[in-house]
Amino acid sequence: MTKEKNKGCGCSHIPLSLVLAILGGSYWLSSRVNIQQFSQFLPHPHPANSIANPASLPTPTSPNRSPLPIDLTTTHQPTTAKIETPSIQPVAASKPPLPTPWEKKAIRGIYVSRYQITNNTDEQTIRQRVRYYHSQGINTIIHGVWGNGCTMYNSEVTQQMLGAKSCLNQFQDRWLEWTIDEAHKQGMQVHAYFEKGIKIDKSSPIFDLAISKKWLVPGVDRTYAKVEHYVLDVEVPEVANLFKKMLAEFVTKYPQIDAVQWDDYLGYHAELPGKVDRTASLTKFVQQTIAEMKAANPAVSFDLCHHNPYWAKRYFAADWEKWHVDRVFIQDYNENNFNAELDYAVNYAGVAITENQLHRLKELVANPKIKGILVFPLAGKPIETAAQFFKTTQLGKSSKTP
Repeated sequence: MTKEKNKGCGCSHIPLSLVLAILGGSYWLSSRVNIQQFSQFLPHPHPANSIANPASLPTPTSPNRSPLPIDLTTTHQPTTAKIETPSIQPVAASKPPLPTPWEKKAIRGIYVSRYQITNNTDEQTIRQRVRYYHSQGINTIIHGVWGNGCTMYNSEVTQQMLGAKSCLNQFQDRWLEWTIDEAHKQGMQVHAYFEKGIKIDKSSPIFDLAISKKWLVPGVDRTYAKVEHYVLDVEVPEVANLFKKMLAEFVTKYPQIDAVQWDDYLGYHAELPGKVDRTASLTKFVQQTIAEMKAANPAVSFDLCHHNPYWAKRYFAADWEKWHVDRVFIQDYNENNFNAELDYAVNYAGVAITENQLHRLKELVANPKIKGILVFPLAGKPIETAAQFFKTTQLGKSSKTP
């Protein structure tokens, strides 16, 4: 008789240890799932995928909180405690110091002779000097670029018309570029000083040429007793064209220059022989020269440092109120008329004094009507004058002289 096969799963043949292992694993899996399902209702300060490694959590930025360990085996209720946010008091911005009366002057300038860059003065020295002037409270350098019939830069105009591209002095071709660049870095300006203007003396490299071409007004100009000057006649077309072309060339060659300045040497002394009134011809010449300069570079200011308008017209044929200049500084070199000249200066860009008048500086600084102050070093030592300048204005401790 054939035996029938047993029905059922045959569990009785499964080892007891295997059964216990299966039951234990099922219990663990069930409890794990329940905990994970329940944990979704708990507050999570960080994304769920970062909970597995609490040590890697970033530290909260709040200074009053620190990371808390997360216990996955304990049931937590969402907290209702209010977290106080530390109040941040606004910090009042510090106000910049108010400018001193000296710093309020629009132009605080010093004249630097064209001879200061001779002997091939190098770039480092030039830049150092500019920084020095800045340290002395000066914001404008009026540097000589022309004087006594020649330029202190290479000029094609003078090469063609005078037979020489520059004065005989040795200088590095880029000296003015370095000066302008460093000055602008320091927040300063550079004005090109056409020293001596239309006057020359016997030491001029073009004196003989001027005699031969009859470019000079007859007579000797003895405005200043120490030097006998001869005046170029701007009514001569060649002379007028020389200055017009030279000035237009200059502001094109140095487009970053802030201004050009001419002084009282742009004029004819009244004591020249012949008693000829050259006022109208000088006015026409200057107007045309300024127009050509502005056409070449309208950004450059044409400045003048001259006698007051009455004296300029009466004794130098310089009716500069009709010249259409941009700025005028009144020369106040005469102590006898000092206060009278100030009455004019308050109406213009400022006043010019010499190093011998630094005792006047305090009263000029204190006068809010004086918009600008220029100092001319008569001894030709602008560095030393700048140091005196600084000391007199009491701006502080002087920096080291270059």
